[in-house]
Amino acid sequence: MSRSKDHAFPCSRLGGSLALPLALALFATSAFAEESPASLSFVNDIVPILTKAGCNAGACHAKAGNGQNGFRLSLLGFEPGEDYEHIVKEAHGRRVSPAAPAQSLLLLKATNGMPHGGGQRIDPKSESYQRILNWIGQGMPFRGEHDPQLASIEVQPPRALLQFHAQQQLKVLAHYSDGSQRDVTALALFEPNDKSMAETDEHGRVTIQEIPGNVAVMVRYQGLVSVCSAFVPLGPPLENLPPANNFVDELVFANLKQIGIPPSALCDDAEFLRRASLDIAGHLPTMEETRAFLDDQDADKRNKLIDSLLSSPGYADYFANKWSALLKNRRDATSDKTANFAFHSWLRDGLLENRPYDQMVRELLGATGDVVSNPPVAWYKRVKEPEQQLEDVAQLFLGVRMQCAQCHHHPFERWSQQDYYSLSAFFSQIGRKPTSTPEEDIIFHKRGTAQAENKKTKLPVPPAALGQTPQKILPDEDPRLYLADWMSTPENPFFAKALVNRYWKHFFKRGLIEPEDDIRDSNPPSNPELLDALARHFVESGYDLKSVIRAITRSRTYQLSSVPNELNGVDRQNYSRFYPRHLQSEVLLDAIDQFTGSQTDFPDVPRGTHAVSLPDNSYNKSSYFLAVFGRPDGASVCECERVQSSSLAQSLHLMNSQEMRQKLTLNGGRADQLSKDSRTDAEKVRDLYLMAFSRLPNDVELQATESYLAKPRLNAQGQPLDPQQAKRQGYEDLLWALMNTKEFLFNH
Repeated sequence: MSRSKDHAFPCSRLGGSLALPLALALFATSAFAEESPASLSFVNDIVPILTKAGCNAGACHAKAGNGQNGFRLSLLGFEPGEDYEHIVKEAHGRRVSPAAPAQSLLLLKATNGMPHGGGQRIDPKSESYQRILNWIGQGMPFRGEHDPQLASIEVQPPRALLQFHAQQQLKVLAHYSDGSQRDVTALALFEPNDKSMAETDEHGRVTIQEIPGNVAVMVRYQGLVSVCSAFVPLGPPLENLPPANNFVDELVFANLKQIGIPPSALCDDAEFLRRASLDIAGHLPTMEETRAFLDDQDADKRNKLIDSLLSSPGYADYFANKWSALLKNRRDATSDKTANFAFHSWLRDGLLENRPYDQMVRELLGATGDVVSNPPVAWYKRVKEPEQQLEDVAQLFLGVRMQCAQCHHHPFERWSQQDYYSLSAFFSQIGRKPTSTPEEDIIFHKRGTAQAENKKTKLPVPPAALGQTPQKILPDEDPRLYLADWMSTPENPFFAKALVNRYWKHFFKRGLIEPEDDIRDSNPPSNPELLDALARHFVESGYDLKSVIRAITRSRTYQLSSVPNELNGVDRQNYSRFYPRHLQSEVLLDAIDQFTGSQTDFPDVPRGTHAVSLPDNSYNKSSYFLAVFGRPDGASVCECERVQSSSLAQSLHLMNSQEMRQKLTLNGGRADQLSKDSRTDAEKVRDLYLMAFSRLPNDVELQATESYLAKPRLNAQGQPLDPQQAKRQGYEDLLWALMNTKEFLFNH
């Protein structure tokens, strides 16, 4: 049996009296190899078994550092050459025994024939065990000179229509460079993108749960990924659907029609006014605005409201607050204040004048100078290393998470270490020069060849955008501008989609791709046609951010009621109704101030500044409210840093904190004003409902509140309070009660 020098078992190094017996043993095992069905290779036959068994998972022998108990493998087998060295040649070759294959440590440990921390990973009676046994008996070949390479994998069926509780067996075919194919279902890994909608077992059997919509099952084999998309209907296709306002509705309703989920009714004017004001401008409508909108008989008043909100300072404040956190406008020291304020103002001014999105991104990436003359430079103050710069840019502006690819091939994507360092090379020529201001630098482009070093191979890597060939950039040219040019090309598969998906989540609670910054083939959108249409609309508008918001908020889909009908209550991803969500911390604090007639004062900004207008994260330290309700600290580019879930601490703060008590009992505040108002309680209660909910109270609510306000009240000594004082206390209680309702705390 001939073996190349590199791939043969290194028996010559044993020397002495062991050499001849071992050579004879290897000769004997060659007969065993001749009898096996086919010659096996480490790459095509053994690595998939180790991956399926979990041996090269991150929690096992692919653990960062030295692996597990001195035995190290590459994550998911992405580096088979290294794995071969560790298994066959490391530890003096003790992990494999060609003279007695069944006694190899590799098999004894995997079958738990010897104590193994991971327990039994391979059944001794399985085909996988026999294959490893045969491979060792054949002399542990790495890969033959003529062995085909894996070209692609295919999952069958690629799409399936499945009812609740249905099961579907998937089949996985591996296609090789010589045109051959192999059924690798037994060795593939299966994972649904939503485990509440579907479950998979290790054999590729999919079981559907009781949630309608679209669910994808990711299939992974030897670093390649394929997807089976399952379509789960609630009932038969619908016959009649409401009229569409625009292309958003056409595509959402087409999906609902196919799935058999009827949309909820249209929300009323009060709901729409409150919803749009909170989502676009980050504040409650005033009582006067509410009355005017509800009285307006113009059929186009909703579209006019949207345009008015987009033209308001509130829009710029609210979305500057959003982007400021995502771009890490963080104050870690007092000296950061100038940069923080300048960067926030640059964001706000750009949004207010509706500067094209691609232009703002270009100004950010290519920023040079100091923060006074060019505020986007502040981003480079916070994000200093090329690796962090590329990771943040990829995740925030392209919706691609590259962090994993720094150390190994991305486990769910096609991005490799080479792709990672090719992208980082665009940031390799950034120079810094100190200024007279402490901790402030001048950012400039250094003349020279743009390249990064692959930390693994130690070889230089030229700049290359994702999926593109390396870029030829002259020493005098700033490579960051080449990256910005590629990002804004209409053909870019990521840039526009990342933005519209992020904004869709802002208005609908859930992105078309979820998480919103994880765009990959193995995580398909719930409505691919809608995502493509929104991205196309964004590009054709000239990257107009307001145009995206108009398309979304003018749609009937956005204007559906949050109240489910008898069938769509189970829907969580098809947008058959509006999904209520908590008010963000800044928005809620401003709403409470507006409702109670109080204000929250913050350091370093003018008195009366709203929470949504705060420039950086430093106010989380001075405001317990903002901290406990989850205002992000600007530590990452992930939207997940903002907490929008309920907690006991939040409930206690709203119900029983000194801060809330002071706002409710403020002299000159809302309760004090109402107690001195000569109008009837009914009139004043109607005003409160308009302020809090943008609607009038119903008869039951009005009767209950009037009855409560009319009750006599006693002081601490049990003596009756004077009428004005009793009335004030009654309104304080009423404000507190309304402020703690879900209707107030949620956008719905």
